Amino acid sequence: MIVCRSQSEIDKLRRVNQLVARILAELRQIVVPGVTTEGIDVLAERRVREAGAEPAFKGYHGYPATVCASVNEQVVHGIPSSRALGSGDIVSIDMGARLAGFFGDCAVTVPVGRVSPEAAELLRVTEEALFRGIDRVRPGVRVSDIGAAVQQYVESHGYSVVREFVGHGIGTSLHEEPQVANYGPGGHGPRLAEGMVLAIEPMVNAGKAAVRVLSDGWTAVTKDQSLSAHFEHTVVVTRDGTEILTLLPEDEARARQLLAAGRAVETREGRPEAAGLPART
Repeated sequence: MIVCRSQSEIDKLRRVNQLVARILAELRQIVVPGVTTEGIDVLAERRVREAGAEPAFKGYHGYPATVCASVNEQVVHGIPSSRALGSGDIVSIDMGARLAGFFGDCAVTVPVGRVSPEAAELLRVTEEALFRGIDRVRPGVRVSDIGAAVQQYVESHGYSVVREFVGHGIGTSLHEEPQVANYGPGGHGPRLAEGMVLAIEPMVNAGKAAVRVLSDGWTAVTKDQSLSAHFEHTVVVTRDGTEILTLLPEDEARARQLLAAGRAVETREGRPEAAGLPART
């Protein structure tokens, strides 16, 4: 069942998602050569609990940590360890929290030191693809229109969209309906309605789309060992478009630039422009 949240519920969702985003911003700052993914996880859990919240991932179906830290060819669900990051690595940090009965979820892929132009381009395209998907969010569109926009942008740059893992609704549970695939075709699935809350999270491979799960039962990697990137925002459908619940105030200007850039391309190519979507409302 898909739930459309009340304003009071959205206020609680905004609070926990802002907390997750704020912690992720701090985690990004400690990603330097030599730091371990376990060290990232320890800080994340400390910050979550200091805020009076609980880690959303730890204990979820037996997952042992607060964050998922996926390095290089690891796509998602990498378990933090004593592995030290090296210059040139990329690391996806995905984390969630529960506060006052509601969940927040957000992810970012961070370069470690100086990365190759190829890695930097993968990160750029994946984040831009996320915003292409977000720009489709407004009342009346189909859920699959989000994934169709993501897929079109990713594949136009020669990359592949992971099929096995998708976005999702979120609220009083970490994973709720509907599933939000990162691929099309558009025009299918439920129509979006005001109050729906979605976690949109493209996972993009530099090589082929195929992945496999390691023997730990969690860590997914690219079969061809190519790099993979992952970005995620949690959004709520508003009357006029969308609000990005995990967007920090200091990042609003950049988000507007990413949204505007996508719309400019669509206008040049003659595709219908998305409705004006404020980063926050």
